[in-house]
Amino acid sequence: MSEIVVTLPDGSELSVAEGSTVEDVAYEIGPGLGRDTVAGVVDGDLVDKATPLEDGADLVIVTEDSDEYLRVLRHSAAHVFAQALTRLHPEAKLAIGPPTDDGFYYDVTNVDLDSEDLAEIEAEAETIIAADLDIERAERPREAVLEEYADNPYKRDILNTEAAGEDPVSVYRQGEFEDLCQGPHVESTGEIGAFTLLNISSAYWRGDEENDTLTRVYGTAFADEDEMEAYLERRREAEERDHRKLGQELDIFSIDDTTGPGLPLYHPNGKRILDELAAYARDLNLDAGYEPVETPHLFRTELWKKSGHYENYVDDMFLLDVNDEEYGLKPMNCPGHATIFDQQSWSYRDLPVRYFEDGKVYRKEQRGELSGLSRVWAFTIDDGHEFVRPDQIEDEVTLVMDNIVRVFETFGLDAEVALATRPEKSVGSDEIWERAESQLRSVLESRDIEYDVEEGDGAFYGPKIDFAFEDALGRKWDGPTVQLDFNMPERFDLTYTGEDNEDHRPVMIHRALYGSYERFLMVLIEHFDGKFPLWLAPEQVRILPVSDDNLGYAHRLANELDDFRVEIEDRSWTVGRKIQQAHSDRVPYMLVVGDEEEAAGTVSVRDRKERERKDVDREAFAEQLREERDEKRIEPDFLD
Repeated sequence: MSEIVVTLPDGSELSVAEGSTVEDVAYEIGPGLGRDTVAGVVDGDLVDKATPLEDGADLVIVTEDSDEYLRVLRHSAAHVFAQALTRLHPEAKLAIGPPTDDGFYYDVTNVDLDSEDLAEIEAEAETIIAADLDIERAERPREAVLEEYADNPYKRDILNTEAAGEDPVSVYRQGEFEDLCQGPHVESTGEIGAFTLLNISSAYWRGDEENDTLTRVYGTAFADEDEMEAYLERRREAEERDHRKLGQELDIFSIDDTTGPGLPLYHPNGKRILDELAAYARDLNLDAGYEPVETPHLFRTELWKKSGHYENYVDDMFLLDVNDEEYGLKPMNCPGHATIFDQQSWSYRDLPVRYFEDGKVYRKEQRGELSGLSRVWAFTIDDGHEFVRPDQIEDEVTLVMDNIVRVFETFGLDAEVALATRPEKSVGSDEIWERAESQLRSVLESRDIEYDVEEGDGAFYGPKIDFAFEDALGRKWDGPTVQLDFNMPERFDLTYTGEDNEDHRPVMIHRALYGSYERFLMVLIEHFDGKFPLWLAPEQVRILPVSDDNLGYAHRLANELDDFRVEIEDRSWTVGRKIQQAHSDRVPYMLVVGDEEEAAGTVSVRDRKERERKDVDREAFAEQLREERDEKRIEPDFLD
């Protein structure tokens, strides 16, 4: 019998009989591993343990101790939900029900559901779990499955796309329930130790707003109740920190139906925060030798065709007809910066040339994907582009990385870093790519930065380093990036005169310190729970006069603190209520002033940690406040 070779996670190779499955290989390694096998990861894809292997496959065996196990369990939980739903509502049509990082969802239609229905469905799901039904994989003739789903256009769509050409096709059964599925799944419904349904929303089939609107039911599952309770507690805290909720409560931003979806309106408090962020980024850019530029919000589409964006992004662009000429709102700033560079001649001595711009861009995301500040139509990138000689790449990337690391340190954020390498579809020579990837690795390693390698995940125009913010709840958000680009200089025929007096092609570096102001502001709102550091807080000090008799002293204090953002609470409230409101508004410092403070020329200082100190010298308070602001300390520390 012919044999094939599979590669195991430790790099060792194992010869097995042709046609061997994931489970067969596990038993070949050892009977204990064979019995414990739940699924496999083959060439990066999570698959059923009955999947046959091909020669040269990379294989990871998945057991209950594997990171992937929870994903398998949640996939099975999605089927439990679907079984419970169809028991209670036989008329329901099922679409798709995949696992997610936090749980699972199932898209359904032909049934009227709201949040009040979830408890009944969840109770039925618990009955299915308690029954410990075997989950079995079966293969059925393609035509028979197509006939079975004659009145379900979504399953038929799956059969004609993802499962096109498969015959037979795989289904999974548990009790009376059967679903078209490639798996993998756990052995039985009883393995689901904890199950709950979370909420309902709407979704477009295939994420396309031109398609049917479906009902999406979200849930989650864990191996035991303790894990689920810990998750639900994190979820409750996340809901309390939700930037959409806090954005409204703290009067930071709004998105109004009349003005349009995905188009945030920044209120005075939000604009104050954005101005501070912009000033900080501007200082970093100027100190690093960048020059400010500004480009318009739209260009003729000839520019977008020249840059390649029209070909790749036209479906996501807002296009306008102006006097029979087509224009497009800019989805990116880089073509404008390339055009500025192209307006003059450059010598090798002039490079690197660095531009920066807080550039507003517009991308036509699907309406169903818009969410607060995380996904919008209009957003501002703290964009920077450098035009460098190939021998300058490492130094220039190091400069960018220094500033990105400063941003993380300033805001007390952790990050995950990834190096994305050359994809199959790319431009540029092998030599340039190898050198560029080596230079990016060198920068990361010289700074002792831990990073993952995302093979083939670079842009078609060059490799990149991506950063993901990790907030106070451990959630990750896309953030800064450093990208090398060999494509746009070629498309724009950008050149500089080399030492040999010949024309040479520069390399373009795209970088952003925040990513976008919108996404970054969202991260900061939730990371700090709206309790911004003093330098960033829209209101830094609130003066609380004990009575109207102390208003004059309060105004004199405000004048002395005129280089801070100070408000006076002059409503006819009790001091207790004024303090409570200031805490709700997350103001870093409160100054309580009554007759005693006025007579002594002092203040009573409270902070949002509910600490207090009386008889504080006004000048000493102001001086220490300036130090805290100018050093951009994260927590109020006057009362430490």
